[in-house]
Amino acid sequence: MPDIIARNQIGPGQLGSSSVDGKVIIVTGSGRGIGRGVARHLGKAGAKITLAERREDLLQEVAAELDDLGVENMGIACDVGIQESVFAMAAAVVEQFGRVDGLVNNAQRFVSVKNLQEITQQDMDVLYSTGPYATLWGMQAVFPAMKEQGWGRIVNVASSNGISGAPGYAPYNSSKEAIRALTRTAASEWARYGIVINCYCPASAAHRMPPDNSDEHRQAAFAKMYANHPMGRDGDPEHDIGPVVAFLCSDACRYMTGETLMVDGGGHMRA
Repeated sequence: MPDIIARNQIGPGQLGSSSVDGKVIIVTGSGRGIGRGVARHLGKAGAKITLAERREDLLQEVAAELDDLGVENMGIACDVGIQESVFAMAAAVVEQFGRVDGLVNNAQRFVSVKNLQEITQQDMDVLYSTGPYATLWGMQAVFPAMKEQGWGRIVNVASSNGISGAPGYAPYNSSKEAIRALTRTAASEWARYGIVINCYCPASAAHRMPPDNSDEHRQAAFAKMYANHPMGRDGDPEHDIGPVVAFLCSDACRYMTGETLMVDGGGHMRA
């Protein structure tokens, strides 16, 4: 144990640096919304990005964006709800780049807002297979490479809705709280290997609204979310959320693990 701890005091790059320049980082669900913005921010900051996305059309779009920005990237079609798909994606990253420094477990599918008594097993299965299960598969997939190099950063995604118990979101809320529990357990078990695991709760929901505003439930939830919000606006995936994720992927957070950061413009203070 002492030998392991000793060799993990310094990670790739400058000690304590907030830079992600040159780091190999996987972003799941990077085809749109928060994942896309995070991938753009990390790429602009010099990271080598693996775009892990289920939909091929979205994968090609964001890959073309990063190409235009001069960001080194690799796109991989990946369904995070399938363990074999996640492990194959991580293996391809290691084969391509020789290592993996960071994983942002962003992808998760969604179901319509509904009351607790109306929830089905299918609703729960969708949220859990692409939420806690996918988060676990991702962490397991990158663990061997991160342990071998004695340095790694894993960023999981939860939600303030899970903490506050927002009505209508039971499958989502419970899955997000399960992700926070997995984060703390992984942080406890893997810190000795130089692997830091943290979680953040974002507020960036505009991309989930139907373009024709046809979903009245989501319209109402979105309006309520920002009615008394301190900043009164949605978070920008690239410029508001991306910088926090970059910090969590850097050496600057080397002494912080198992934590949940609220990246929601102060919205959680209403809970």
